[in-house]
Amino acid sequence: MSDESRPRRRPVRLGALAAALTAALALLCCTGGAGAFFLTELGGDAAEQLTPASMECTGDFEVDVTGKMPRFAQYGERQLRNAAVIIKVGQEMEVPPRGWVVAVATAMQESRLLNLANRTVGESEEIPNEGVGADHDSVGLFQQRASWGTVAQRMNREYASRKFYEKLVDVPGWEKLPLTVAAQRVQISAFPDAYAKHEELASRIVDALAGGAARTALIAGQQVCDAAAAGEVAASGWTAPIPGGVGSGFRTASRPGHNGVDIAAPKGTLIRVAATGRVLVARCDPDRRGRLSCDVDGWPGKGGCGWFVDVLHAQGVITRYCHLVSRPRFSVGDTVQAGEVIGEVGSSGQSSGPHLHFEVHVDGDRSSRGAIDPVPFMQSRGAPLKGAG
Repeated sequence: MSDESRPRRRPVRLGALAAALTAALALLCCTGGAGAFFLTELGGDAAEQLTPASMECTGDFEVDVTGKMPRFAQYGERQLRNAAVIIKVGQEMEVPPRGWVVAVATAMQESRLLNLANRTVGESEEIPNEGVGADHDSVGLFQQRASWGTVAQRMNREYASRKFYEKLVDVPGWEKLPLTVAAQRVQISAFPDAYAKHEELASRIVDALAGGAARTALIAGQQVCDAAAAGEVAASGWTAPIPGGVGSGFRTASRPGHNGVDIAAPKGTLIRVAATGRVLVARCDPDRRGRLSCDVDGWPGKGGCGWFVDVLHAQGVITRYCHLVSRPRFSVGDTVQAGEVIGEVGSSGQSSGPHLHFEVHVDGDRSSRGAIDPVPFMQSRGAPLKGAG
């Protein structure tokens, strides 16, 4: 309903207001089943859902370099043991977990987590190694060149990791930079954008080897599990788009066509992009009658997402933010960093009250076929949607 038609309300306590907002979501954009909410120009069928992460964030991040390694389809035991060494060195140097993710992702790109010799550097092949490369005079896990140390030093896993971290922490504001930017500032690679594609798997490896450490965010000087929100970004690179609890869930029995979740919040609440990415769409979604009428509050049955933004992240993940109060702050093609404000909560499109409709899609598929449940996805990134589950 419109602002003008709403009855005047008496002041309520914050706790009562929060409860009311959550309960009100049953009456927001998704009331009425499969046909009640739709993004006018996007369609599709059912999608595969992501299962919750098996690794809990324990707060005990000790790494056992010599113990049993977890199993990953992409990497074998010796590669994971090398990742454990990288993380262990970061811990010893008191580098926060975000640095471990950056370091592991960098080694994934440079050497596939193998301690490589180099056929153009004869001495390197005489040192125990896990394969032979041929990139200039680069050797080791991070493919470090001669200026980084002797051949023997660069092929020592601990030395190579330490040198990487020393350069990383000297990069101003490295913790807030996109992973690929932070890695490139250290490596000066010929392929500066190559690191980003490893961030998701690097985060899962850090979680598996170090007790869920990629799900922590630095808050008030402490690494806190599962609390990335309000602009605080987890070591995984993710943050919750707004505070608040999920009231209307993903494809429930009564709303099987609801391809995201609804989070109640007052109009004007800042919406932050959940992870670094590139804006794919930033515009007004037409309503059922094809009208571009997003500058007014919507109503049930109007149709459309109102003002909305789609952002493409690494590994083909897309996040969607609907019902903004006004035109998004970014345009198509813009790069946005995790935690940046992209707009404010509103009630445009098919809606009967201020809230954020938030979706997560995989495989680069913006249609409903690519939609997955945002609740377990965001939980696994250390940026849970509060009140969800």
